[in-house]
This record gives sequence, C-alpha cells and structure tokens, in this order.
Amino acid sequence: MPGTNLIVPVVLWGKYAPTHCVSAVYLSRDQKTLVTGCYDGQICIWAVDPESLKMTPRCLLVGHTAPVTCLSRASIIQDNNFIVSSSEAGEMCTWDLVDGKCRESVKLSQIHTNIQAYHMCNSDDLRLFCNGYYAEILIMDPFSLEILFSLSSKMNPDWISALHVLRPSSRKDDVVLAISITGTVKVWSLLGHENKQSEPIYENESKQIRCLNALSLNCCAYNQRTVLIVCAKYCQIYDAGDFSVLCSIQAPSGERWMSGDFLAPDRVLVWSTEGKGYLYRLPANSVPDHKGFHGPTVAHDSPVLFGILAHPDNKLLSCPPAMRFVITSVGGKQRRLLLRGDSLGTVSVWNVDEAATPAVGTIPSHAPIVLTSLDMAWAEMNPSPVGILDQLHHPEEPEVKLTASIYLLAANRLVVGREDGSIVIVNATHTVQLQLLHGKHQQLDDWPPHQLLHGHNGRVNCLLYPHHVHPRYDRSHLVSGGIDFAVCLWDLFSGQLLHRFCVHAGEITQLIVPPHNCSPRIQKCICSVASDHSVTLLSLAERKCVTLASRHLFPVVSIKWRPGDDFMVVGCSDGTVYVWQMETGHLDRVLHGMIAEEVLAACDETVADDLGGSLAAGGGGTDLQGAANPAVHFFRGLRHRNLNAMRAATQRGIAALQAPAGGGGAGPLAEPARARRAQLTVQGFRSNPKDPESHILFFDIEGLIVELLSEEYSCMSPGTLEAAGLITSEYMTMAALTQSASPDATKRISDFFGRVKDKAGDMERILKEKDKHGILAKMKEGAETVQTKLQAKAEQLKGHMDNKDQSSQGQKKRPADMTLAEPPHTMQIAQILISLLHAWGLDPDLDRVCEAKLGLLRPMVPVCFGVVSRHGHMAVQLPTRLGSVAAGVKDPQLLKSDLPPELLRQEELTRLFSSKLHWELSTTLTTNHLLSIVALANTLMSMSNATFIPEQEFNRRMHRPSTRSSSSWAGDEERAEQLAAQQQHIKQGWSLLATLHCVLLPDKVVAAGAKSFKRPQVEMLARRWQHHCLEVREAAQALLLAELGRLGPKGRKGLVDNWAQYLPLYTHTESINPHAAHKEPAAEKAAKAEEEFEEEEEEIVRKPSSLAELKRKQTTAVVLLGVIGAEFGQDITSEGAAGNKRRKDGDSRKSSVVEGFTLSASNNLARLTALALTHLLLSPPCARLPAHTPLRRAAVDLLGRGFTVWEPYLDVSHVLLGLLEMCSDADKLVPSMSYGLPLTAQADSCRTARHALTLIATARPAAFITTMAREVARCAAAQQSGQPSPAYHALQKGRAEVLRGIELLIDRMHNEVAELLVEVMDIILHCVDQSHLKSKGLNEVFPAICRYNQVSHCPATRRIAVGSHTGQLAMYELRAGRCQSLAAHSGPVTACAFSPDGRYLVSYATADNRLSFWQSTAGMFGLGAAQTRCVKCYSTAPMADVARLNPARLARLVWTNSRTVTLMLADGSETRFNV
Repeated sequence: MPGTNLIVPVVLWGKYAPTHCVSAVYLSRDQKTLVTGCYDGQICIWAVDPESLKMTPRCLLVGHTAPVTCLSRASIIQDNNFIVSSSEAGEMCTWDLVDGKCRESVKLSQIHTNIQAYHMCNSDDLRLFCNGYYAEILIMDPFSLEILFSLSSKMNPDWISALHVLRPSSRKDDVVLAISITGTVKVWSLLGHENKQSEPIYENESKQIRCLNALSLNCCAYNQRTVLIVCAKYCQIYDAGDFSVLCSIQAPSGERWMSGDFLAPDRVLVWSTEGKGYLYRLPANSVPDHKGFHGPTVAHDSPVLFGILAHPDNKLLSCPPAMRFVITSVGGKQRRLLLRGDSLGTVSVWNVDEAATPAVGTIPSHAPIVLTSLDMAWAEMNPSPVGILDQLHHPEEPEVKLTASIYLLAANRLVVGREDGSIVIVNATHTVQLQLLHGKHQQLDDWPPHQLLHGHNGRVNCLLYPHHVHPRYDRSHLVSGGIDFAVCLWDLFSGQLLHRFCVHAGEITQLIVPPHNCSPRIQKCICSVASDHSVTLLSLAERKCVTLASRHLFPVVSIKWRPGDDFMVVGCSDGTVYVWQMETGHLDRVLHGMIAEEVLAACDETVADDLGGSLAAGGGGTDLQGAANPAVHFFRGLRHRNLNAMRAATQRGIAALQAPAGGGGAGPLAEPARARRAQLTVQGFRSNPKDPESHILFFDIEGLIVELLSEEYSCMSPGTLEAAGLITSEYMTMAALTQSASPDATKRISDFFGRVKDKAGDMERILKEKDKHGILAKMKEGAETVQTKLQAKAEQLKGHMDNKDQSSQGQKKRPADMTLAEPPHTMQIAQILISLLHAWGLDPDLDRVCEAKLGLLRPMVPVCFGVVSRHGHMAVQLPTRLGSVAAGVKDPQLLKSDLPPELLRQEELTRLFSSKLHWELSTTLTTNHLLSIVALANTLMSMSNATFIPEQEFNRRMHRPSTRSSSSWAGDEERAEQLAAQQQHIKQGWSLLATLHCVLLPDKVVAAGAKSFKRPQVEMLARRWQHHCLEVREAAQALLLAELGRLGPKGRKGLVDNWAQYLPLYTHTESINPHAAHKEPAAEKAAKAEEEFEEEEEEIVRKPSSLAELKRKQTTAVVLLGVIGAEFGQDITSEGAAGNKRRKDGDSRKSSVVEGFTLSASNNLARLTALALTHLLLSPPCARLPAHTPLRRAAVDLLGRGFTVWEPYLDVSHVLLGLLEMCSDADKLVPSMSYGLPLTAQADSCRTARHALTLIATARPAAFITTMAREVARCAAAQQSGQPSPAYHALQKGRAEVLRGIELLIDRMHNEVAELLVEVMDIILHCVDQSHLKSKGLNEVFPAICRYNQVSHCPATRRIAVGSHTGQLAMYELRAGRCQSLAAHSGPVTACAFSPDGRYLVSYATADNRLSFWQSTAGMFGLGAAQTRCVKCYSTAPMADVARLNPARLARLVWTNSRTVTLMLADGSETRFNV
C-alpha cells in the first residue's frame, strides 16, 4: 500500500524568490490555472482569476531533473485538474493540480519535444500524441503514462519534427498529419481501436516537400483546407489537398520564427524568438473560399502585417521565451490569448481578439494585458516570507545569503554556510520556533545562541558531517568546501579550525563519504570534487591528501567505488570513465563508449552484492545456538531492563523458528533493516544553483512517535510495563501448559518472572541512591540516541554487578559533548509540529487549554506546507498564495495594539489560515495533517504527564514512576497527588485535542465560514487501516469511522456502490482450503462508463488506467467495504427465505442499514467481501501476497471486527484455524495491543490475529467453542489413523491461544460457556499436556474451569466428571484416554463432585430435584470396561424461585468424609446425604 509513511513538509522560503526561467507554459480552458515549467525542472502553478486574469503563484512542483519541455492537459472534463509534464531527460509525470501530488511518473528512453492532447474517436478520454527525438509518433494514456501504440513510417523514416491531429468534418476517423526533419509530409488515419498488439501502423500517404527542420505544423481549423508550417527563417501556407506552397512569410531581420496558428481562414498569428507576435493577412490565393484560391501569385498581393504583440520596453531576452496560443471559454464566452513566459520568470498575456481587427494605415503594437512574475509576487509580500536564520539579519545591512546547510539530528544542530564564508551553528528547533511561533522567546534578544566559524574567503558551497553517514568517523568532525578552493575540517564542539586542505584548483562542488568496506586508510578519508574536474581523497586522520585525481577533461558527473579492487571509478560528462587506484593515486585506465557504461553499471551491482552478501554471511550457524531458546534472551532482556533486547528476542525467536535446520537463514535479528527514521530533517532547497537556499523541514510522524515512545518505555521497568498493560506474561504461563513439562517447571517460570521484576526494581533503587551526582541522568541526555542510551544503561548495570563503586565508572563515561547535552529535543519537535497543525481559532476554550496546560504555541505566519507523493516527487506551497485573500481585522485587542498595518494583516491572515484556509487546501493535506495530529495527540496522551511547558517537562523527568522508591518521606505524598491531578488535566487536554480534529473539525470549519472544506480522503485512510505504526493505525481507524459516520446512510451507500465494482471476485468453484492450488483472483474489469458522482466525493472514480492502479483499487475496495460491513452492517437474523431484517440496536453502535450488506440474493456484497477477506487470510504466501503484509493484517482485523456480519458466509473452522496458524507463528512474547512501538511484520500479524480471535470468541462464544471442539475431535481421529492433517498441525501449534481464548470466555461470558461445558472440557484436555494432570489437580493446572460446580477432578483415580446442560454426565478417564457418557438427569446438571477416595461420584440437578450417587466398578483385575452405575438416589426439596437467578451459584456439593456429602444451596441451607 503506497504512501504509508506520513511526512509533513514545512517550507521556510526566505527573502528571495526562486529563479524561474520559463521553458513551457499552459493555461487551463476555464482560465483558473496557469502552469509554467522551467529550465531547472520545477513546475509552478498559478491561481488565475478568470475575470481579470490576475495571477498568484500558488505552489511549486519538484520532481523533474531536467528542463520541462512540454505541458499538456490530461482530461476532457473541465474540473478534472490533472496535467502531464515531460522533461528533456525523458521523465513524464501526471500531476494533480489541486494538491500537487504526482499521480504517476515514468522515465522513457524516448524524449518528447511536443505533446498534443486529443480526444480520439471511440475512446473515453484524451490520448497524448507525442513526437520528439525518435522516428515514431507515440500515443500515450495520460493517467497511466503507458504507450498505447505508435505510428511508424515506411517511406524515409526519420525524426518527426511536428504533428497535428484532426478529425475531418465529413469523416468518422482521425487523421494525423506530420512532417519529418527532412521534409517528408505523412498522413495516418486512425479508427480508434488500435492497440499495442496490432501490427505496425504505417502512413497512408507521404510527399517530400522543401521544408527542412519544421518547428510546427497547424491545419486551419475553420475549413481544413490550408496548412501552416513554420520554419526558423520563413513560414509557409500549403494547400492541404496536394501540399503545394501557396505563400511564404519571411522572418523579420534578426529574429527567428518559433510557431504560429490560424486566427481566421485569411489571418495568421506567428511568433518569434524575441517574444513578439506578428499578425498577417493572407493573400487571396491562400484563402480557400476566395475565387482566386490556388491561383498564381500576384505581385501586389502578398501577406500583409497588420499588428504586433510586444512588450513596450522591448528588453532583450537571454534565451527564447516559451509561448503558447490558447483558446479559453469562461461562462460561454471564448477568448483567444497569447501567453509568454521568459527567462526572467515573467509571464505575460496578450488578448489576441483585440488585435485581430486591422486598423487602417498604421501597424499598431499591442502591450500585454497582464504581466507578473515570482519576483513581483515576492516583492508585494510585506513582511517578506520568513527564512530559517532571519534573526541574524539587521535591517540596515544587506542580507547575507545562505548557500549550504546540513542538519545534525543527534545534536539537534543546524549548520549553515553563508555567502561571506562564515558558517553558523544554531539549535535547529529553537530557530524554527523563533521564525514560526509566538511565545516568550520572541522577546528575548540574541536567542537562540549561535556559534560562528570563520575560515573560508567567499561563499561556502557544501557541508558534510561524516559521522552521520557512517559511525566510523569522529563525532566532532565537520567538513566544509568553499569557493576559495579550500576544504576545511572543523571541530564541531569547540568551533576551532583543525585543518585546511588546499589541493584543488577550482571551487569545491561536492563532498562525499567513501563506502565502509574500503581499506582502513581510505575509510578515514572523505572525497571532494571541484570545478576544475579534479577529485581528491582527503584523510581526516592524517590531515593530508591521499589521492589527487585531476586529469579529467570534462566535468565529473558520477563517482562509483570498487572497494575490493581498490578502485575509484569517475564518470565524466562526455561519457568517458576514469579508473583510479585509491591507495597509490595511479590512473589505471580510461574507458569510452559501451565499455564505460558497463563498468559504471557493474559498480552498482557490487554494492547490492555487498549488502546481500554480508547479511547472508552474518546469519550463518553462529547465532542460532544462542537463538535456539528465545526465552533465554527474553530473561536476559528483562534483567537489564533493556527493551531493545526484548524486542530482539521476540524477533530472534521468530528467526529461529523459521531458519532451516542447517543454520543459514537471515541474520540474528529481524529488527527491521532500515535504520531508525529521523523524526526531523532539515533540507536545504534551491531551484537554481545561483539561488540562496530555502529550507524544508520534513517532520516524520512515525519517526517522532517511535522516539517519544522509546524515551518513555526505556525508563520503565518490566514490572511497570506489565502494570501499564503494555506487555503480558500470561502467554508464557499458557505456553508452559502445552509443553510436556517436569512438574515444577511452571512454578520455576513464574517465580523467575517475579524475581526478575523485583531485581529490576531493586537495581533501579540502588542505582538511584548511588547516583548522587546525577551522572546517570546526564548520561541519558548526552548519549546519542535512545538506542545508545539503552546500551549505556545496560553496560552500567553490568558494571554495577561487577563492582559496586558506581560513581567512578560514571565519571569515566562522561560523554565528549557535554556542551550539547540538553534535554532530548524530540518533545520540541513534536511541539512545533502540533502547534503548526492545530486548527487554532475553532474552539477558543480548547485553545486556552492548549496554550496553558499543553504548552502549544500559536503560529506567527501562515505556514507553507508541502506534500510528498510517490516516486519522491514533492509539491510545496508558495508563501504568496494568500496574496488575494482579503482579511479584515476583527479582533479588538489587535486593533488597539500599536502594530504596523502589515503585521496586523499578517496576524489576521495567520488566524484565518489556521482556522479555515488550512482545511480548504486539498483532501490530501487535510487527511495527512489530521492523521498526524490525532496520532501525536494519542501518543502524548498515552505518555505520563507529557506537556510542552519546560518546567513541567523537567518535573516529569524527575518524577518518573519507576525511578521513585516506595515513597520514603512524607512531603512526597502531597507532591504525588498534585502530579496525579495535573496528569489528569493534561491527559484530558490531549484527548480534547484529538476529539476536535477527529470528530468535530468539519462542522466547526464550515461554521467558521469555509466555502469548500476539503474532507479527509476515505481511501487514504482505508489504506492505513493496518499501518505498521500503531498510533497512526489507530488514528486512521478513528478518522475513517468518523468520516463514514458523518457520510450517513446515503453517503455510505454511494461509497459502497462506487467501490463495489473493484471488489476482487473469488468464485465458489475455487476451493477456499488454503492448501489447495490457488487460482489467481479474476480481476473484475470495471467496464462501467464514468460514474455519475455525488458532490461529496471529490474524486470521480475513474476507470483504472493501469494494472498497478487496478490492484491498488482492489486492495482499497476490500478494506473499505470490509470496514463499512463490519462497523455499519446490521445484525441480520434470517427467518424464512427472504431473510427478514430484524434490527437489534447494538449497545455501542446504532446499526444503520447499509443497503447491499443484506442477505438478499440479488445483492450479495457481504458474501463477496467475506470471501475476499478469508481469501486474504488463508491464501498461502507467494510473491504477489507475502505472508505478513498490512493488507493481510487488515483482513484479519476486519474478520474479527465484523464476524457477526460475515459469519453466514464463512467456513468458520477454516477461519479460526487460519488465525491460530498466524498467532502461533510468532514467539509467545508479542506485546499487547497498546504497545506503541512498531513490531516486525510477523509479530504484528500475530498481535492482530490474537486480537481478532478474542473478538470472534466474545462475539459468538457458542460458535467458537463448538467449532473448536469439532476440530479437536477431527484431530483425535486423524491422530489415531496416523495421518495428521494440516488442520491438526495448526491446532497443535495454536494450543496456547485456544486455552487463552477459553479462559477469557469463562471470565467474560460465564453463563454462555456453562451450556457447552463438555465441549470446553474436550478442548482443554486436548490442549493441556496430560503430564501436568498426573501430579496436580485440575484447579492448579487450569483454575478457570474449576469455577464451575459442574466439573470435578479426582487425582487419585485420574478421572474428570463434567455435568452437561442436557443432563448427561461425561466421565473422562485420563489413564485410558477415553470418555463415557451417562444419562443422569432429565435437566441440566447443577453440580457434581468425586468423593475424596474417588470411589463415588455425586451429581445434583435442580430441574428434577434429584441427587444421585454413582459408583464405578472395574472388571476383574482392571480388565474389561469399567461400569458406572447409580448406587442411590435421593429426592431433594424444590428450590425457591428467587435462588434460581444466578445459575452459577445455585448449589455446591462438598464431601465431608468418604461417605457423607453436603449439598449447599444458594439460599444458605445445607443438607447432608449418606451413601
């Protein structure tokens, strides 16, 4: 499921507008959107006012790496805001203009120079006709960017230089008219059913004309009888019938033509490279309806220039502008406009209609009606957009531009190189707070403190912190390269210049770290590249240059490594490759052509091998001896209170289970291979190498949540973890029952648990007392990340066990960077993010709570958010986008303040933005931001006392629950009470915050006056239903259910109808048995035409354009329909064939009828959904559906949630066995559902399956028990026949789960279980290993079942008796392993009990008021069957009606000696009976 990682980009643009040298321009037909592409590869989207054509830059799309050459619309529908862009590198992207997401992107080997979007006959939407540096014409689909088919040439195949597609007025087919570079005109006709499979489509006719290198070709739209072909020096009008020249127009001197178009049958508009448009009237012989058409050229009748479109100032341009002639229609009026975007980024628009009527005698020059640029938009902003280091700028002095930056996460430092050669080091979160948020810090002078490094003369070009890339480098080293040819090595902490390398003869352009498997000497080097085409390896340890590679004749474009052969491979821009020896600096060889390319490719392969190889080698047999017993690791982990070890153990257990017998297998750990995600990265960003840097902050929600929870959990001992319900040990005890064990093993395990917990608590206390100087606490803050914190803690505990003198130990361990030891900055990052995302101004009371209790800060400026889409593309909002919003000042306090008017306006805009405009931007942003803020609020709510107020944060760290010994002095109690009350407030605050964004937001935003609130996207939430980060998962589920609830029955029905067509079909003929061969699901083709769409759903559900998209839609459909069915389907009880719907209003949710989830035969959606979900649960792992994916987890979760809805369509036993299989895969140590850190995929599946089993068992206890009992009976039969079935294995592996489920049911649903006691006993005896019952009574082994008076166990004779609901007595003989049944009473058995010596069994039933004694007589010498017969019967007094209310407490039977039994009734009366 794509887009699972939640990242919120925020951009600080700074005072300078990005350079935007326009290379392509496009205006939508409704005149609302203008799009410009530039030579640096960015695309700018401008919001246009359709009436006045005033343009405001709104958003920048980043993703292309080369100049954007073509822009084209992607759909005929007016409101469908998609465009296609193509660049010189062959990249093509489809963008959604509303939120800037990249929908699809491909990289082709063909490079287009021109794209025409055309609606072909027999096709439902546009097709793109592309031509460029290749000999065909490609026809592409704009949404999937697949090549549908291509048109080839028979005659003189060559590059096509221009094409035009049209539909002749009288015909049904389309005609493609094209001209090749060498001047061959070709014509193809298309019927609309061509596809890839059809044989090559050749031209119908072709003709050679004298037009070389044509730039454009246009057929006259008014009569289709003349064609305009434009070349650089002249443009010509041809007769469309026989392609003979009618007339020709020379370009004005010093200019070259670019392109042109017809305005009328006798008028043309042609524009030149100087950015001017020329209007000509054609001579009579070139006008088809004229009687002199196609006649000889008359001397006095030549083309006449009658108007010019030009800028009045006539400035020279540095490169040809991008121009486009467009016809728009607004409100039924057509307008013809000429657009031009030039090298300065200026966009100008001329109205062609005004100029199209010739004036007599003069040639007027028309000025553009609109003129604008990014620079102008920036200049209009007052105050100008914020940059990341604005505090260092003095208004009087000119601003120093920022040229390079790097963010050090561990130290939370931002290092910025500037144009004057200085390097600034500053606390990153503080400087961001200063720019974006109100607060006390705004009054402080010179805050946050910063450090300046002076060492370069002139601009700093690049910075590198090698320790980030690989820990082998010194943590204090920082490397910078400048325009002064020098590379400087700095000590980051003291700020001193350690060394200055002056080796290059050009400015430094790049600094790189060599790979980690080089020779030891090279490992201490960094590699620098300079503009004199030289590359050096500089040793930071020896402070000298190891290798200078400087014979390259062309700029260096790529550097690859062959560490094994000691080679550095340098690729240059002319395609040559230089191979250098690293140690000696000797040039080994120079390669050209194909070999050069192959060598570069080979280098990439070795990198992959190294990664793969090292993993495989590391996971040999070495680790498995230790891993063989996961419990060992678990205890070790508990002993050191090291959660990491605990998680590792969980996963190592899994690895050991899966590894084949001979070792091999993956490495020791399934700890996910990716490193911990950085919760914040600050990325310098510039659109052009000349620009100063803007900065993008990427907040990674998942990374942030993981950091917060790791800090929280790392301070808890296992005892507190279990008390908080985060981990459970009950599985360990259950698991012990299923293994045959020596009698005292279980006791040992539970004792050990207790001991370990105590020990951890003691250690904590002892350490606290020893740690007088708070060295431990400092250790904690200073250590790099939580991981090293945990490691350090473990080392110290080990050290502590060896020698008691703790303080000397701690003294040695002082981290080197005490200067940087501040409290962890994770909380500050979370504070900034939540403050920016929160919808201020919607609920004033909550806002006050947020500021006072939770410590959120109000934003100072409207925030520029971004969207990261697939393929690493990104859209970032421009600060100018609010230019057109009118904000009247309303707040009386603001009016009284003596703020300058521009700041007043900014404050108003900010308030307006956070309360209203923020939620009108796009559905994607709304979804992402709501998910982020709800997930974070829930995380902070789950932590103890989490608030952003600094003093309270400090207190919280002092008073961690685990770090205080049992309150040792009196004043502590009051303090504790205060803290508890405060914690209550704080938790409540977070909960309110989450509720606002989860449930109340839409109504509040609309109440605040929003016209177009963008709702969260249902499908984005559905895809995250089982996100691997638990907090995100819960947020997505809450938001999705809130949104579905808000849609109401009608909206949900619309949603169901929309998505039902994508539900994958699994037919009945296909066996659902997981082990049968599985056919691929027949993907249902949604052959419906485009759906009529309702207002509510923004996105029109389009036909999927590619297979990948279809698969994406199918997975979304399964989850979405599953959720609607499980949460909003009703309890259906079918009576009679039609299945009348009787609605029980469930206790928690009002069951609303979603049509389609009923039992009617016509609309069997529920069946299909149920089949799809079980298919996902049971289908064996394969390449297309691996064993543990979020999709499978979602299916498991939904089967559990909606079991009552799906039950009629399920094969219950298969589902339960599948779930058991899933649970038993993982180790017994999977944390509970509230444990927030991400687990391995396998542990996660196990946790979800466990949860689902619990839900199913409690929803339908009878079904659960009877199904399990049936499977147990089958297993027993299979065992005797000696052919264990797959079901048998699943049940064997899942025994602990079954026992836990039954214990839970006895706990929660006592009475339901009572009706099925015999079945329950069957299951228990199958799952518990019999050896436990030899030495101990049933009440010790499985105490829960002994709470029933109908159950009795006699250890002496090893028999168990169970009285059933039908009046039967079931006698289990454990020795013989068999069971016999006696008809004892006419109604349910109320109680039974064995006599102490086991000779008699007494049973009692209230239904027939009878008490019976039974005696078993064995045959001679124990041979033959044991007979059980009734020895005596007593009639008892009928029971008072009142006492019957609680059947579980009705009566007990207690033997007072071997012959006498006492019957104790619920009303307290006791009666004695003798045998």
